[in-house]
Amino acid sequence: MFNSLSLKVIIFGFIFTFFSSFGQSFFLGLFNSSIRETLSITHGQFGSIYASATLLSSFLLIWVGKKIDDINIFQFAFYVTLLLAFSCFFFSKISSIIFLFIAVFLMRFSGQGLMSHTATTTITRYFTKSRGKALSVGWFGLSTAEFILPVLIVYLLSITAWQNIWISISILVLIFLPLISFFLIKKLDFDTREQVDPTDSETKEIKQWKRIEVIKDYRFYIVCLNMLAMPWIATGVFVYQSFITEAKEWGSFVIAQSFMVYSILSVITLLGSGFLIDKFTSRKLLIFMNIPLLISTLVLFYFDSPITSFIFLGLIGISNGLANVLGSSTWAEIYGVKFIGSIKALTTALMVFSTAFGTALFGFLIDRGFSIEQIAMVSFVYILISLILLVLVRNKLNPRYI
Repeated sequence: MFNSLSLKVIIFGFIFTFFSSFGQSFFLGLFNSSIRETLSITHGQFGSIYASATLLSSFLLIWVGKKIDDINIFQFAFYVTLLLAFSCFFFSKISSIIFLFIAVFLMRFSGQGLMSHTATTTITRYFTKSRGKALSVGWFGLSTAEFILPVLIVYLLSITAWQNIWISISILVLIFLPLISFFLIKKLDFDTREQVDPTDSETKEIKQWKRIEVIKDYRFYIVCLNMLAMPWIATGVFVYQSFITEAKEWGSFVIAQSFMVYSILSVITLLGSGFLIDKFTSRKLLIFMNIPLLISTLVLFYFDSPITSFIFLGLIGISNGLANVLGSSTWAEIYGVKFIGSIKALTTALMVFSTAFGTALFGFLIDRGFSIEQIAMVSFVYILISLILLVLVRNKLNPRYI
């Protein structure tokens, strides 16, 4: 199905999305209690710091992320790797609120932001006909991390200091990722593309949108409302998993174990959605993306049993699997790939911004006495409104042809 270069691009995407997990909320949330205990801060204070640092990273990402359209991908990946390694090391040195802000900013910017941006932009630009399958395999890296790391980190936290874990991660990043990048994408350039049938010129006929044109298109904002539901809601759940555990009386290991169900269903959905996208297009599948997430908020609202945790995170995992692939392929289908780096820099920044919004909103509501059930209902209303708007424009999401 894929030639040797195609496989290298996919493996590169897989590894970079795996390593992006160190800046993802599900991973940083595992250190929530340890950091709050070290600094003696509340849930709300942690959330405010986390949100403001994430917000800053999203603004910077809009500018830095577009540089992937101007710099050789190997050089871009190398710079991102160095920044991630430094960020992990700096995270181990958190000793004050100021250091916490800087550390979270660096991790969100380099990990969640630039690592995933580098991986998905490279795959999206390279692949045409097999873009869905390639993205689904690439995003499998993050799902693999979500499956392995929560239980591993919970175990490591029981035998060593959290600072030691971050120093080890920094060393791993610094040694492993530059070598991987060199062997996989050293010769990749801007014009390298997947080999396709020369008689099929569909992608050449699509209008190639610049970012300034995209932000004037009303469809962009309606699709974004749906794309951003998963990031801000899931981030709130991941960052405040200890609050949910305490409120539901699930026990310390239940959510960590539930992440395995989340990851398994994410992977199944990822792999399945890749084939479906290549067959039916992302535009037609987009409307189904947040339906499992919508149901998950109702599960959290109505049920308290520990088994609920597995169902709740499992449903989020299904939406996550769809969102990861659709979040990259949809933009390429509608707006083309010539300026996909700058477009995805904007959408990735908005995604990071939404995670800041989710963290701040959850922390704000928790500090004001909202129950997790009430927060679930707030999430339900947002998803429902954005889904209704998408239904109204679903027939207008086709690309424009030259």
